[in-house]
Amino acid sequence: MKDCIFCKIIEGELPSSTVYEDELIKVIMNINPATDGHLLVLPKKHTVDMRDLDEEVLLHSYKVIKDTLYPMLKEKLNCEGLTLAQNNELGQEIKHYHIHLIPRYPNDNADFQYNKEQVHEVSEVFDKLK
Repeated sequence: MKDCIFCKIIEGELPSSTVYEDELIKVIMNINPATDGHLLVLPKKHTVDMRDLDEEVLLHSYKVIKDTLYPMLKEKLNCEGLTLAQNNELGQEIKHYHIHLIPRYPNDNADFQYNKEQVHEVSEVFDKLK
């Protein structure tokens, strides 16, 4: 996609700190990290969100996260956990599917708390989903 910042990074038109790359994905350091080692997994083929993502790319991405990236983060950065995040539409700043890998450390303040005033009772939401 011509105006997509992630496509430009993948094509080498914009610089990035690449930590992993293969034929399907490129993994870069996030320039606005939530914690040390915050990575972005970018499919090389432009896809806006998960509805259009090729299943092979999805499965491959998670295999690389599980077998390569998470162990690397634990070994090299001594993180004690990993949060995966992926936004679709609302909350998606760059309209190119990507997965956030956020290493977790004690007292890292990367708190993902919900707003209790905006959340309905579970039973109320469950009834809508049935």
